[in-house]
Amino acid sequence: MFTSYRLMIGATTIALLAGCASPNPYSNQPQNNDSGGISNTAKYGGLGALAGAVAGAAIDHGNRGKGALIGAAVVGAGAAGYGYYADKQEAELRKSMANTGVEVQRQGDQIKLIMPGNITFATNSSAIAPSFYAPLNNLAGSLRQYNQNMIEIVGFTDSTGSRQHNMDLSLQRAQSVSTYLTSQGIDPSHLAVGGSGPDQPIASNADVNGRAQNRRVEVNLKPIPGQQYQQQ
Repeated sequence: MFTSYRLMIGATTIALLAGCASPNPYSNQPQNNDSGGISNTAKYGGLGALAGAVAGAAIDHGNRGKGALIGAAVVGAGAAGYGYYADKQEAELRKSMANTGVEVQRQGDQIKLIMPGNITFATNSSAIAPSFYAPLNNLAGSLRQYNQNMIEIVGFTDSTGSRQHNMDLSLQRAQSVSTYLTSQGIDPSHLAVGGSGPDQPIASNADVNGRAQNRRVEVNLKPIPGQQYQQQ
């Protein structure tokens, strides 16, 4: 039993080190990931390896050490594959969204794009503003290249007007973005829309600039459940 325990620890350690050694050509990109300089590839690979080692040991009751080694290798490789895929996608988005007013954030296994109201929609409107087409075209180009995401589009409003009106308007804004992306060749089965109205403000609604920031669209890119992500 002691030998099996040592093997499980060793399997996890090896997989963690392998994740840290995975090549990440975008390590110099500014990323909001709280990983202390560790690439997302390494982080996801290491966490996946730990989970895989535990699961593998539980499945192979006859030889827990062997099961841990197999579980760490299989699950860790899959997780690192998504981390590497997302690293590349994030880097391309940061490049294409530079100087557009769109903020790109990395939050765990998700990439979030925050599109503020000064480029997206006028007050009380769900019609795409002229200044919004360039960022949307850049996003569509990226999503055609990196087409293995679930794409969640959420609209927001400022606090002007009734809550029900704002809830409806925020959903209409998300639908406008979804419709445009679909027209640019993005698979509609990967798109989901929602509206949060005036909820979750990111600035004060007491002034014009704050309301423009709250009148925004957020696009969240997530892994497709069950999708296998291979390093390219």
